Amino acid sequence: MKIDGIDKKIIRSLIKDARTPILSIAREVGISGAAIHQRLRKLEKSELIDGYQMMVNTKALGYNTIAFVGVFLETSAILSSVIKRLKEISEVVECHYTTGSFTVFIKVLCKNNEDLMYLLNSKLKVIKGVVKFETFISLNKHIERQIHI
Repeated sequence: MKIDGIDKKIIRSLIKDARTPILSIAREVGISGAAIHQRLRKLEKSELIDGYQMMVNTKALGYNTIAFVGVFLETSAILSSVIKRLKEISEVVECHYTTGSFTVFIKVLCKNNEDLMYLLNSKLKVIKGVVKFETFISLNKHIERQIHI
């Protein structure tokens, strides 16, 4: 997908704040609101824009522990059944099939370390095919961003 300078300006504006009004972007870019809408539909159809989302401050909701868990599976043949089970655990917010030591690498949000321990022992350890796991607790997040366009 080729994008031009106008597309880049539109995308940058929406990455900065997805609530930016179309007419505000149009004034900034120097084209009509209808043209912005057309370009956005084209970018969505090409799947360059994957969606629009609101970011929730998880700490404000009481989720104070972020952890990454490397999961070792008995065999990669059971991957799909493990993924299905991981989807049932609401604290799992990301899941990646990876190369290296871990078969699966997940990101979890928990209220505190005790909740994390409960999740590991009562929800993750009991999944058929999970041999072992290694947990990394995030102490602080320093960078969170979209790719530069």
